[in-house]
Amino acid sequence: MPKVNFDFFVDFIQSKAPPLIGVDISSSSVKLVELSQAPNNGGYVVERYVIETLPKDAFFDGNINNLDALADALQRAWKRLGTKIKNISVALPASAVITKKILLPAGMRDEDLEFQVESEANQYIPFALDEVNLDFQVLGPAPGNADEVEVLLAASRKANVEDRVAAAQAAGLKVSVVDVEPYAAEAAFSQIRAQLPDNADDKCVALIDIGATVMNVNVLRNGQSIYTRDQQIGGEQLTLQIQNAFGMTAEQAEVAKRSGDLPANYDSEVLSPFRENLVMEIARALQFFFTSSQHYNEIDYIVLAGGCAVLPGLDDAVATRTQVSTMVANPFALMTLSGKIKNRQLQADAPALIVACGLAMRRFDPS
Repeated sequence: MPKVNFDFFVDFIQSKAPPLIGVDISSSSVKLVELSQAPNNGGYVVERYVIETLPKDAFFDGNINNLDALADALQRAWKRLGTKIKNISVALPASAVITKKILLPAGMRDEDLEFQVESEANQYIPFALDEVNLDFQVLGPAPGNADEVEVLLAASRKANVEDRVAAAQAAGLKVSVVDVEPYAAEAAFSQIRAQLPDNADDKCVALIDIGATVMNVNVLRNGQSIYTRDQQIGGEQLTLQIQNAFGMTAEQAEVAKRSGDLPANYDSEVLSPFRENLVMEIARALQFFFTSSQHYNEIDYIVLAGGCAVLPGLDDAVATRTQVSTMVANPFALMTLSGKIKNRQLQADAPALIVACGLAMRRFDPS
């Protein structure tokens, strides 16, 4: 594996990693997943996972606001995980990364390719190159032109990377890979795609990840993203509505939401209106896709991920509203579970672990 160089090129999107743990750092929690490979068939084994809640002040406006609190949460989560592995892979949110596909002459030497990428990056990055971490990956021959290759360029401001590295170091961990959240989710999606009829070949699948504050819509075809969009809606809105309806603190509302220990009128007066609003936003997001796409006017499957995916009745409500077959994501469904994993609990947590799962899979990336 090329050594990660935080002065310029950062391993966002390529190279095989050492044994590592996938760590998804979101605004509300840190999620750790450790996978191994079965010696007999090479399939994945879920060794262990853990979800650790973050304090409210850990993030502000999508950025790390309290590095010490994040480091403490990472350290607690790692201890709860009970592993010896200290190498981790993390991801940046799509909003913190500029990505661009560019075309370059085929057959260039690595050092010439790197120089050319740096030159091209100046056209697309609105910051000085010494302020960003930059990486690239050759995707393959350019469509319709064998003399060129298609290259994926990814760049992010150094502070976005350095804050995550610093928090990990303070927790006694080492960042080996920096990925991008949608790419990590796409890696885990390979495990979900295998659960769909005929691997969803030549079908459009909407992977809708509903987190604490943002809903990410990623439409994939044959495992490749063809459309992405973020909308500002998430589980924190439901928590706030629980607070207001029942006079709870934010912490009390979050605990009650997770445990289901709420008054009898919760479903009709709080959950049902929130669920209907969420379904409407999902339908709107798909309409944006249809409007922007020149080639596709149909979604064949919807896969719900993120913490809100397990809201009672959400999958049925989405299927009814959109008339599209809808399922709740479980990237671990075809994996073997170690004796430390409780299957029922994993099924409840799995939709929120899709990014962490994809990051854990980087351990076996052959590229």
